[in-house]
Amino acid sequence: MGLTDEPVISISGLWMNYSDRMVLRGIDLEVYRGQIIGYIGPNGAGKSTTVKIMLGLVEGYTGTVRIFGRDIADGDTAYKRRIGYVPEIAELYDSLTAREYLTFIGELYGMNRSEADAKAERLMGLLNLEKAYDMRIASYSKGMKQKVLLIASMLHDPDILFLDEPLSGLDANSVMVVKEIFASLAAQGKTIFYSSHIMDVVEKISSRIILINGGDIVADGTFAQLQEQNREGSLEDIFNQLTGFDKYRDIAGEFVAVLGEGAPHE
Repeated sequence: MGLTDEPVISISGLWMNYSDRMVLRGIDLEVYRGQIIGYIGPNGAGKSTTVKIMLGLVEGYTGTVRIFGRDIADGDTAYKRRIGYVPEIAELYDSLTAREYLTFIGELYGMNRSEADAKAERLMGLLNLEKAYDMRIASYSKGMKQKVLLIASMLHDPDILFLDEPLSGLDANSVMVVKEIFASLAAQGKTIFYSSHIMDVVEKISSRIILINGGDIVADGTFAQLQEQNREGSLEDIFNQLTGFDKYRDIAGEFVAVLGEGAPHE
């Protein structure tokens, strides 16, 4: 990253509350080209809210959010053509075939219909879904649907990818392929901004890890930097230390003990 590089995402003083609950408490964040950001935190920490604000799906915040140098509050939605998004819980049009769905998505992003179709077919083939291209999505497994979502998010070759649990439902081979795709895109200068609860994945593929807890950023750096600052081994250990969740062994022990109470034994 050169000193002259402008951040592709710049957030300053971002506050957000829902009714009586403050979800974000003054987030300040700059993200640059070629970074793979693992944005992590407990449920309710504010991860999805941050992303939905950047996508223009949530309003009513205070502070400034700039993407590609423009304040997204200015009403110009042109920046959305340069981003891709995979939500954690996605509603696909199950009655469509993958061909119909992906061609439709491509057209929404301004692609020519035949170009979107040809490109989607090739991408489906690379993810071993060529035989399913003309099958209804309703017949797909969870992993197959996840691949279609990933293709839909990348079909128009966006500059920033926002992904929530991007590897959800994928088999081990597909996980390896998708991780390599992210690394290759980052090497081209694309930015990957994703959330996941699978700490070993975050640890392995992120060039930068941002941990949010209670609406505040409590850690920001490479995995090695976070290890150094917190003197902990794994990212899971660092996560538990910084979020104050140290009761998991006690809870698990009690859970298993309860399972054994009054259970029939031979």
